[in-house]
Amino acid sequence: MKNLRMIFAAIGFLAIGHAYASEPISIKFSHVVADNTPKGSGALLFKKLAEERLPGKVKVEVYANSSLFGDGKEMEALLMGDVQMIAPSLAKFEHYSKPIQIYDLPFLFDDMEAVERFQTGPVGKELLVSMEDKGITGLGYWHNGLKQLSANKALHSPKDARGLKFRVQASAVLDEQFKALRANPRKMSFGEVYQGLQTGVVNGTENTWSNYFSQKAYEVQPYMTESNHGLIDYMVITNTKFWNGLPTDVRTELSSIMEEVTVAVNLHAAQMNERDKQAILDSGKTKIITLTKEQREQWRDQVKPVWKKFEKEIGVERIQAAQAANQE
Repeated sequence: MKNLRMIFAAIGFLAIGHAYASEPISIKFSHVVADNTPKGSGALLFKKLAEERLPGKVKVEVYANSSLFGDGKEMEALLMGDVQMIAPSLAKFEHYSKPIQIYDLPFLFDDMEAVERFQTGPVGKELLVSMEDKGITGLGYWHNGLKQLSANKALHSPKDARGLKFRVQASAVLDEQFKALRANPRKMSFGEVYQGLQTGVVNGTENTWSNYFSQKAYEVQPYMTESNHGLIDYMVITNTKFWNGLPTDVRTELSSIMEEVTVAVNLHAAQMNERDKQAILDSGKTKIITLTKEQREQWRDQVKPVWKKFEKEIGVERIQAAQAANQE
């Protein structure tokens, strides 16, 4: 009888183990923007491909619009294992890797082609793995696009920005960017921007055409300046311990899927920004100011001292690599 009980117990244990092993790996992908943005659509495409190509092995849950964690909490949630993937703006990494601040330097990159060359080169790839000692693994760069300025007054030259309150992400570089313009930076979470602009808590902000459109910021900003002065990109990151603990076949396939999704997201971002710029124009609610080459150089000269201020933290050689990417 005793031997029989041991056999049944062993069978029960094996059954439980089998059931546990057959449970799909849960990946919670949390982000703070709408589904119809480049990042939002990328997260949904990643879910679709992961579940199609790893059926029964992986389940991806996407939480958009800060529905699970907001701007200020998502990194902590990733490190705690409460989510497995997030895609924060590159401005959010200064506390984890100072060199990543390079992406916030104003007027550093001439266009998105230069950004792409830099990110796919040795320095860009090095930055992806620069936080693994802190438990963060970078999986890829997703574009949103180049930033434009918006305000409750027309911004033609740097002096037009003086005294205005601009919403910024929590970034030391972006703080200094607006201080160099003699403006007042105000840290504010992404979800609060519309109300902040509407009520006058801030007078202006910086963002991409797609974010302006999806958040309807153009409704409360009568002027936008096509400055292309900075970059809003995202780094898709995962918890290093979680990632390294995945079965090799699953990790390999997810890496391949991420590469494929990254190409699609970045193409989509370019198309969406052009489309949404036109939609903002068509709305008639805001005026878009196009800078001349000379005006753009005035802005660049005004904020270029910010490069020098962060040169030591970022690394001269990295800044030189970014400038070289403009000339290729």
